[in-house]
Amino acid sequence: MIGVFDSGSGGLTVLKALRRHAPRADVVYFGDLKNAPYGNRGRDELDVFTAAGMRTLLRYGATEIVSACNSVAVSTKRTCEDCDIPYASSIEMVGPTVDCFMDTNAKVLVLATVATIDSAIYQSKLEAKGIVADGIALPNLVKCIEEGRPRDVMTEMIRTTLRAQVSHGYSHIILGCTHFPLVQDVFEEVLASMGIDAVLVDPAQAVAQAVARQFTIEGDGTTRILVSAESPIFESFVRTLFPEEAYTVEVV
Repeated sequence: MIGVFDSGSGGLTVLKALRRHAPRADVVYFGDLKNAPYGNRGRDELDVFTAAGMRTLLRYGATEIVSACNSVAVSTKRTCEDCDIPYASSIEMVGPTVDCFMDTNAKVLVLATVATIDSAIYQSKLEAKGIVADGIALPNLVKCIEEGRPRDVMTEMIRTTLRAQVSHGYSHIILGCTHFPLVQDVFEEVLASMGIDAVLVDPAQAVAQAVARQFTIEGDGTTRILVSAESPIFESFVRTLFPEEAYTVEVV
């Protein structure tokens, strides 16, 4: 069984992509809503949350893990060791995304949480391929998404962040937080209004393809969703993303 771990609602975008590529896989999802958001947390704290999340998934039958939270990408390898999970049985968000970039002439902007940008994991991996990469944090956007804040609040937050980037000529913008694709239409609207002609990259697609190649994807197609706290907003995302999917949502 494939386990998908995230701080909250963002990993649902990865689960959605995974379902397209592996409709028969058996999946258990854990959203750590009690401790969300992760993006402004310190590395030691993120290590603890990641280990707890992985152990929850193992307890509910997962044998392979998708770490669907960019903020804990750095934590994944050592957390696997702590939980006795072979690193080959885990997939994090950054590696598959960077592997998709074949054009070294690309100029990439990574939009993510503070934890992801400060780790420089995207920037360093892209630059190792000879690709110019910058990173900018959107420290409060995840909280806005999880709380269901009004669209205009998020629009202004994104616009303010990107205002200084208009003239930089980026060819690609990576949505380096799995929450961000939940409001991809807001990003698209802001980019169009500012005249920024860049390809928006949702890492969920690359990760889902990696899962389909590397993990066991034949099963009964069951979906079990676990959360550490109740959230009507989370449940609304589940209903929107999986309108025809048979699933359960349980607080654990």
